[in-house]
Amino acid sequence: MNQKDQYIQPDNSYHQPSHDPSSGTMLLVVTLTIFSVVLTSVLAVIYFSKNRSDSIINTADGSNGLVDTYVAVATPTPTPVPALADYQNPLLYPATAQISIDGNTEIADNVSPSTRGITQNVISGSTILTEYTRESEINMGDPLYYSDIAGVITYRGNNFRNTAAFGYLTNSDGAIDTLTTAWECRTGHSLLSSDMTFEWEGFQLTGQPLIVRWPSNMISSMNIYESAASKTNLTEVICACLDGYIYFYDLDDGTMTRDPIYTGVTVKGTPSLDPRGYPLLYVGQGDDNGEYSFGMYIYSLIDGSLLYSYEGLDDGAYRMNWSAFDSSPLVDEDTDTLIWPCENGIIYTFKLNTQYTSGGASIQINPECTGYKYIFSDTQGRYLGVESSCAVYGGYCYFIDNNSNLICLDLNSFEMVWVFRTSDDSDLSPVLSEENGVPYIYIATEVDYQGGTGEYNGAAYTYKINALTGQEVWQTSQSCYTYNGETSATDQSGGCLGNPVIGKGEIENLVIFSYAMTNGLTSGNRLVAYNRDTGTEVWHYDMNIYTYSSPVACYTEDGKAYIIIADSVGQIHMVDGLTGERITYIQVESSSGSVSFEASPAVFGNTLVIGSTTGSVFGIRID
Repeated sequence: MNQKDQYIQPDNSYHQPSHDPSSGTMLLVVTLTIFSVVLTSVLAVIYFSKNRSDSIINTADGSNGLVDTYVAVATPTPTPVPALADYQNPLLYPATAQISIDGNTEIADNVSPSTRGITQNVISGSTILTEYTRESEINMGDPLYYSDIAGVITYRGNNFRNTAAFGYLTNSDGAIDTLTTAWECRTGHSLLSSDMTFEWEGFQLTGQPLIVRWPSNMISSMNIYESAASKTNLTEVICACLDGYIYFYDLDDGTMTRDPIYTGVTVKGTPSLDPRGYPLLYVGQGDDNGEYSFGMYIYSLIDGSLLYSYEGLDDGAYRMNWSAFDSSPLVDEDTDTLIWPCENGIIYTFKLNTQYTSGGASIQINPECTGYKYIFSDTQGRYLGVESSCAVYGGYCYFIDNNSNLICLDLNSFEMVWVFRTSDDSDLSPVLSEENGVPYIYIATEVDYQGGTGEYNGAAYTYKINALTGQEVWQTSQSCYTYNGETSATDQSGGCLGNPVIGKGEIENLVIFSYAMTNGLTSGNRLVAYNRDTGTEVWHYDMNIYTYSSPVACYTEDGKAYIIIADSVGQIHMVDGLTGERITYIQVESSSGSVSFEASPAVFGNTLVIGSTTGSVFGIRID
């Protein structure tokens, strides 16, 4: 039976957090361990005290001497923490992730792919490979080291997908309590949808801008306007729009920095820049309304030319008729590999074979594509597309598909490690956090499969998952409303549609989720901060209007946290990250009419950038 055809009657039980059932056993083990350590220490003290007294010798002058029975051991010098490079994000400093994966970790039956009757294949073009081992192993590390260039260069910043802000908030007066519209830019175009029933314009989810501070030697080689290229520390905003254009703006004032790139296709997701600082822009198509192909594109930012495209209408795909690339890709710098899930159900990696010299006037790539596809015996292939962006820890890739399968995939062997079935649909990108040497995933669901046609109330389920074993650590939920139309085009989904915040600084023990439609259809939104260890609520902040936009966390250098979130009527709220109390909010206004936000923002320093559904891009000052 298709999940969407099942009806689940929600009740108050989904408000109760569930925890790892082994937590009691773990507490007993920890207690016994502590007792053993204390007892051993006491016995050691008694033993060495006795030996010390026995070693006293009467010398000829009547004094007591001591026989030295110990060997001097040099105290090891601590490894110094590397200094923060000017292109690295201070919000991620210092690097703490150990990236430790034991390939022999036992996977329980309840999350074992074999229990679900998995069939998996590695494909190269039209050929199915009988054996596969990646020639150069992918081993992505701490997110501090993801990028060699300053900025927010992919969806939620890096391979952990854990920050959409770069740099600290600063204010000479000390207090951060004001939001102000600094600039607005209009995109001004539209693009006919594939079903020819409406025009695409503006920005929807995820729709996050990219923000990058280019090195001076790079600026001189790109087609940037002279007025922008002459600036010191030019920071450029890059917005891929639903209308078929990619726009470029100066972060300081919103003026255009170069001519737009015309893609001729709708882009719903967030593009990515190359983390090596190479002038490459990776763009995914969101609707089958292109003139020539339906897939992904790689552009040169030296001159705006198209270097490569790949059409995802592969014959071997389980979902052959839809090849949108809404996911925001990652690039592994060490192996020159692009990682990009597709809505056709295939996880692609491209060996780029990049040829480029920093600051050079040309760049070349010659991608070699390898894909991974899978299907379970209880699943239809048409539900296996991936809309969310993947996260990567070492060589493990995490994503969730359209059939509620949260998956851990070993990129180096292209073997599925585990699969966890969430209780409803989710388009969120898994967020990684390494805690005490163990990686965890935080993710939540929409309210989509829990009722029939029409409006109803259900549960948005929220999870913490052990990223090595796939086991649930805790689960909780929030009550939300939703509307299932006769077709997906008329759906109005409630639940969790924006990515969560992994706290840092004074809120490092919190994870913060946003839930849409908590009061009724199109009404109400709730930000909830949970204790990361237990899943219990620490605070919540209620809004009158729903939002699909992701919250973003900003910090001062002393660790003070501010949570900023935009809603669907153009309001932007700033909340104290520690208490959940509102600090301020503004109603963003536009000369072109009403404002609505669905896309997610990015922040660089004291400036937040966000695109609206009607086609405006706003720069918002945080002071």
